[in-house]
Amino acid sequence: MTGGGVSFPGHVSVISRRGPDSCGHPRRHVSGRLRRVPAHGCGESRHRSRAVTTAPTAMMSKSALVKVILLGDGGVGKSSLMNRYVTNKFDSHLFHTIGVEFLNKELEVDGQQATLQIWDTAGQERFRSLRTPFYRGSDCCLLTFSLDDGQSFRNLANWKKEFTYYADIKDPDNFPFVLLGNKVDVPERQVTGEDVQKWCRENGGCPYFETSAKDATNVASAFEEAVRRILALDDRADHLIQTNMVDLKKKAHQNTSCC
Repeated sequence: MTGGGVSFPGHVSVISRRGPDSCGHPRRHVSGRLRRVPAHGCGESRHRSRAVTTAPTAMMSKSALVKVILLGDGGVGKSSLMNRYVTNKFDSHLFHTIGVEFLNKELEVDGQQATLQIWDTAGQERFRSLRTPFYRGSDCCLLTFSLDDGQSFRNLANWKKEFTYYADIKDPDNFPFVLLGNKVDVPERQVTGEDVQKWCRENGGCPYFETSAKDATNVASAFEEAVRRILALDDRADHLIQTNMVDLKKKAHQNTSCC
């Protein structure tokens, strides 16, 4: 992996104050913002970091909080995969990530409720110092390459080594890795199925999915398999959290009093 150029700030916490509400109280808005640059130069995108969850009913439930992280070279489609899975949208003009970005999604796998926190990382070498602090605490790593980019496949070993070191993985042979070969919709393929099968055999037999963020091929299956492998581990009690499931379609109770 190679890279160069200038460095940029990563995730920025922004606090903005707006005008008072109808009762005279000041409004305060807190959000996370992530600066991005287009692939060909510098600039700030309209895309911000955000948390998207699906909460269809009002209820209390036990949910497993799991963290997965997407790693791979810049341009292989990590951000597009995350956005396709969480929002079911695809943006062909999505800009490169700087630092890290994350989205949340509520789902059910084999009868178990899970709150999935998906972390997307910058693939360029110059952003290593921004992304590596967020490796720790990951429950699964989605190693991602592009099927039309042979170098991104050859760099997988470097990504796995970097993650294992900075995430402080004690038993990498049993840690749940999932391999994603993205852009299966692109006809100019540079990575053969035989090469991928060999890589998987040499790396603990990790599951492999050929995905397309553009047409959603195998995207949901890949993330669900990651959660399934996490939940199959024995030590999951510390990940169980009490969650409030709120019906977002229910109208808020109208209160005319300012007090």
